[in-house]
Amino acid sequence: MRPPVLSPRAGAATGSAAGSVADSVAGSATASTSRPDAVVFDCDGVLVDSEPITCGVLADMLVELGLDFDVDRTIKTFMGKSVKDEMIAIEAMIGRKLDADWHPQFCRRRDEALAVRVREVAGVSAVVERLAELNIPFAVASGADCAKMRLTLGTCGLLPHFAAHMFGSDMVARAKPAPDVYLLAMKTLGVDPRQTVIIEDTPTGTRAGVAAGAVVYGLTTLNTPATLMAAGASLTFEHMEQLPALLRLD
Repeated sequence: MRPPVLSPRAGAATGSAAGSVADSVAGSATASTSRPDAVVFDCDGVLVDSEPITCGVLADMLVELGLDFDVDRTIKTFMGKSVKDEMIAIEAMIGRKLDADWHPQFCRRRDEALAVRVREVAGVSAVVERLAELNIPFAVASGADCAKMRLTLGTCGLLPHFAAHMFGSDMVARAKPAPDVYLLAMKTLGVDPRQTVIIEDTPTGTRAGVAAGAVVYGLTTLNTPATLMAAGASLTFEHMEQLPALLRLD
C-alpha cells in the first residue's frame, strides 16, 4: 500500500491562502507528489455558494425571535452545523421552546431563497470534470440533508456529477463534526481514508474529515487559514482554481 497522501501535520505550520499554490503546499504538512485515490467534497461553501444565503435566512429568523444576529455573526456561529441540531442552543438563547413549525418554516424559507440565488463556487465544474476524465472517484458528503443538496446542486447544474455518490446528514446517525457521513462516503466508494482528500471550508467539517482518518484541504472563503489549520486541515487554499494543482491533476 502506498503511504498516505500527506504525512502527519507539522504542528504550528500554517498554509497561506494569500500566496501561490506552491506557497500553500509549502506551508502545510509534507505534501505527496502522488494523486489521491478519491476526493470527497463538502457541499455548502465548497461546491455551491450557499452559506451567505442560508445564514441570511437564519439571521432574519433569529432577529424575529428577538436575538441580535446579523449575517456575519450567524455565519461565525452556525456555519457548517445542522440548524436542527442547533435548535437547543437557540432555545437557550431565547429562554423558551421554539414553535413546532419553526424548523420546517426555516427549511421552506431557505429553500425558496436558494432556488433563486444559489450559484456554484467558481472553478468547481472544471475540477470535477477533470476528476472524471482521470477516473478518480469523487463524492459529496454534507452536514445538510440530501433534499437540500438535490436543490442546490440541481440549481447549479452540478447534480449529474454527484447524484450517484451523494451523502447527507439524513443518511447517518450523527452529523458533523462526527465523522459518520465521511466514513459512509469513503466506504461506499471503496477507498482507504488515508488515500482520500476531503475538501472542507469550516472547522466543524474539517474536524469531521480528520476524525474519519482522511486528509483535509481547507478552502478559506469564509474562514481563515489559521482557523482551518487549528481544526486539523493539512493545508489551505484560497480559490478553487488552485485545487487541480494541489491534487496533482495536471
